Amino acid sequence: MANLTYEKEITALLVVDPYNDFISEGGKIWDRIKGVAESNNCVPNMLRILEAARKAGLRVFYAMHRRYRPGDYETWKYIAPVQKAAWIHKSFEFGTWGGEIRSEFQPKPGEIVASEHWCSSGFANTDLDLQLKKHGVHKLIVIGLIAHTCIEATVRFAAELGYGVTMVRDATADYSDREMRAALEINLPNYASAIVSTAVIVDSISNL
Repeated sequence: MANLTYEKEITALLVVDPYNDFISEGGKIWDRIKGVAESNNCVPNMLRILEAARKAGLRVFYAMHRRYRPGDYETWKYIAPVQKAAWIHKSFEFGTWGGEIRSEFQPKPGEIVASEHWCSSGFANTDLDLQLKKHGVHKLIVIGLIAHTCIEATVRFAAELGYGVTMVRDATADYSDREMRAALEINLPNYASAIVSTAVIVDSISNL
């Protein structure tokens, strides 16, 4: 923790899936994560970090899940379980409120929204790595949903590609405490260089 430092030129905030369906009352998935999200103050913490990053002049990137569109999966030969769930529930449906980024998290001019990922990793089959490299980013601060799926997959992939990753433990949520602990205490420590609280990360980047 004593060596937790960030350089503005090479560090970016990565916001994963801040869709209404995930983090807004009335969203299709909100009721499933509400218990964990409210217990750790996830959404307010995400917003606090986003505002601090903008104030500090950090670049902000968004890694967004594929918004469901009719015809997405009907002709696929193999469909992963998470993709089948998206098909059944029409998660983040394109053209609907649930498939919109929650208003407080709307990207500002100059912030980068990567092409949508189809499964869990914000990097797989998207331009996220290209965009980060073109902007000189080597370190990522990661927040968003869901801890054991998109967050874990994105952090793993980032480590594979050579990024230094900080995960913010109370700026994510999951379906249960069990899944949350599995991600934050068992799996992510293998890939994230640091797993810290919102208070720690806000203090760190506010001093840039």
